[in-house]
Amino acid sequence: MNPVRKRRLIVTLLILGAVGVAAGLSVFALQKNMTYLYSPSEVDAGKAPGGHAFRLGGIVKEGSVHRVPGTLTTDFVITDRFQSIPVTYTGILPDLFRVGQSTITTGAMKDGKFVATQVLAKHDSTYMPPQVAQAIAKAEKEHRVPSNNSPPPPAGEGQGGAKSANSPHPPSGHLPPRAGEGKSADVAVHP
Repeated sequence: MNPVRKRRLIVTLLILGAVGVAAGLSVFALQKNMTYLYSPSEVDAGKAPGGHAFRLGGIVKEGSVHRVPGTLTTDFVITDRFQSIPVTYTGILPDLFRVGQSTITTGAMKDGKFVATQVLAKHDSTYMPPQVAQAIAKAEKEHRVPSNNSPPPPAGEGQGGAKSANSPHPPSGHLPPRAGEGKSADVAVHP
């Protein structure tokens, strides 16, 4: 092998080795920094990593928000409507943080309580983070509970058009006249 080819081979092998080491270090660093989203049901089932950071997603349970007077510490409960996990957070909560709203918290379990380092709140009344929606749907499927998205109709509705006591509208075909209808000069109105 002539000296020029030998030098090119050595340089190529060094470059490939450096790229391999850089890729390996990148993958290692990314794995340590990844935080996966778990629902309260998954955390209760032991699927979340113990002692490591992860994201907990769900809905802030009604009546569970308690602020410690004189501090920035807030205790609340995250639920997926099947399991609930108590959460402690020290810091300023987002403006959109409210009871009954979807929330994603980042932190770790400590002594049976989730200690959050970050709290993210949803941004409008109809939005639910896709991961939270999937986690709740998965919990519903695992518990074999029908979805809350479509409650059963009140008694009497949807059965032959009969008027229900709960319905504010008369059955179809029996609508009252709109303003201005039925009051033409050709129609006699009797008191």
